[in-house]
Amino acid sequence: MVNSRMSTSGQARPPKKDRREEARETARLMRAEQAKRDTRRRLFLRGGIGIGLLAVVAIVALVIVNTVNAPAAAGPANMASDGILLGSEGTAVSAATSAALTADADPIATDQTALTDTANIVLYLDYLCPICGNFETTNGKQITDWVTAGNATVEIHPISILDRLSSGTKYATRAANAAACVADYDPNNFLAFNTAMFADQPTENSSGRTNAELASLAQEAGVTSSDVASCITDQTYAGWVDASTQRALAGPIPNSDIENVKGTPTVLVNGVSYNGSFTDAAAFEAFVTAQMTAAPGE
Repeated sequence: MVNSRMSTSGQARPPKKDRREEARETARLMRAEQAKRDTRRRLFLRGGIGIGLLAVVAIVALVIVNTVNAPAAAGPANMASDGILLGSEGTAVSAATSAALTADADPIATDQTALTDTANIVLYLDYLCPICGNFETTNGKQITDWVTAGNATVEIHPISILDRLSSGTKYATRAANAAACVADYDPNNFLAFNTAMFADQPTENSSGRTNAELASLAQEAGVTSSDVASCITDQTYAGWVDASTQRALAGPIPNSDIENVKGTPTVLVNGVSYNGSFTDAAAFEAFVTAQMTAAPGE
């Protein structure tokens, strides 16, 4: 005869009172977790969280990115991760600052664990890539609004994979170099410059913008540093663009569920790659919201 307090597997079952208490505790924990998810979703949708970007400065210094045999090249300031991290306290967009990497230094990945109340969007972009242009046209204002309100951070990695489609002018590299120059000398205007780069975007198999036009575009986007124009003309960071592009293509990509960049745009939200339409703003917004409300590990 089987004891009424033994399961068919022979393991002792708790008394009925204990089972009720266990069920209540389980239900309480489930309600608490759901409440946390609801809070994250409300915070994301209502605006004005604020990420304390000054504190993020210290964050960009923890996780080392493995390197490949790319040419040694010094990088721009404020791009220690090979990208520039932008956020807001709820009013104006600003950049997390970091020292320039020396030619033999490894890039340093952003530690996103301190950014738990924001959607952390990471973009790998080529300024000649038409699909990147489509993504920016569709989602750029939405992302800028999220970042400005303090609901999101965006980390932009300008890379160069389409030089072969610029009639010999290496526009993809020159454009990424221009972005690095802005990041170095006027980082708080980087997002505005990034937006301007995709407005009236040059087409593939064209020569793209000249260096003078890139410098003029930076000025129109609000960049005031006189050093940016000479940095663009001198192609100061062209070697770094090549090296950072090779790192992105070789991987690993930190804070993500992908091994390496296989094309542009590559879009990540809280470490999860976006594989939906690049021309559907509602689909991207739904994806971002889903990542904000997902429990860790989901």
